[in-house]
Amino acid sequence: MATLSPLPPEGALNLALAVVASSSAPLLLLDGDLTVIAVSESFCREFQIEPVEVPNRRLSSLGNGEWNVRQLSSLLHATAAGAANIHAYEMDLNREGQASRRLVLNAQKLDYGDPDHIRLLLSVSDVTDARLAEKLKDDLLREKEILLQEVRHRVANSLQIIASILMQSARKVPSEETRTHLHSAHSRVMSIAAVQQQLATSRLGDVRLRPYFEQLCKSLGASMIQDPSELSIEVNVDDSMTKANVSVSLGLIVTELVINALKHAFPSHRNGKIIVDYHSNKTQWSMSVSDDGVGVPADPASSKPGLGTGIVEAMAKQLEAEFTTVAAKPGTKVSIVHI
Repeated sequence: MATLSPLPPEGALNLALAVVASSSAPLLLLDGDLTVIAVSESFCREFQIEPVEVPNRRLSSLGNGEWNVRQLSSLLHATAAGAANIHAYEMDLNREGQASRRLVLNAQKLDYGDPDHIRLLLSVSDVTDARLAEKLKDDLLREKEILLQEVRHRVANSLQIIASILMQSARKVPSEETRTHLHSAHSRVMSIAAVQQQLATSRLGDVRLRPYFEQLCKSLGASMIQDPSELSIEVNVDDSMTKANVSVSLGLIVTELVINALKHAFPSHRNGKIIVDYHSNKTQWSMSVSDDGVGVPADPASSKPGLGTGIVEAMAKQLEAEFTTVAAKPGTKVSIVHI
């Protein structure tokens, strides 16, 4: 309840009348029976009502009766009785031959020391355009998300087709070196397809890493491991979630490290296991790919970094993480740590 004292009742009422008359916002001053005492020009202009027709008329009779809303009247009577204040009450104003308008109303009882003469100050805001803009924005965002999901699905499908063509070509070429390169290209394409598929099923830009890495490693194993009884890939990942762009970099790192281990750690059909590990604590996280294979060659010429290592180093730098390779005895462990 707004208090206008210590002005005398007559002075307080005159002040309220002056405020309503000079307001640039739609305002009404009502008595306890919801009869209009004063109205701002902006109210009449906004709702196409002649000013001379407003004073001493009930709110419910303004215009063509569009203000005769039972719930609004009940709330205003409760406000007049001191039982409530109307705060951000929303209603639709329906006028014949015109589009419906969405209004937000606020009302409070004025206390100026005269309990026998109740006065209510009612303000009205037209939020129709704002609500329409919000809806259009939501619709555009929803449409954009649908189109993005469709693009991701199409890209993933196209990558699957490319991978299939690469594998068919690898079976036909006589050169072992060319076949090796085609198999490597096939594995990378399959991993990127797995990335795209995970992104297509993710929402709000967040990706849960455990199923993402599991799907990625399953795809790599299916395309590169000829005998699952000899080699296996284990995924040890917590319940971490990360943004889609970060997950892409992590996925590429895992892909390159797993491919590298499958190609070099287990020569001559050696048995073994590759473990992909990821754990995080708030902004800190660590990821590693380890194997129990033959380890890093002692000959520096044999351990010269290749394309895969360059990709991992670039991705780690992009993630502001530290990249290290150590001998696991047996095997090798490559770690990416972000502190």
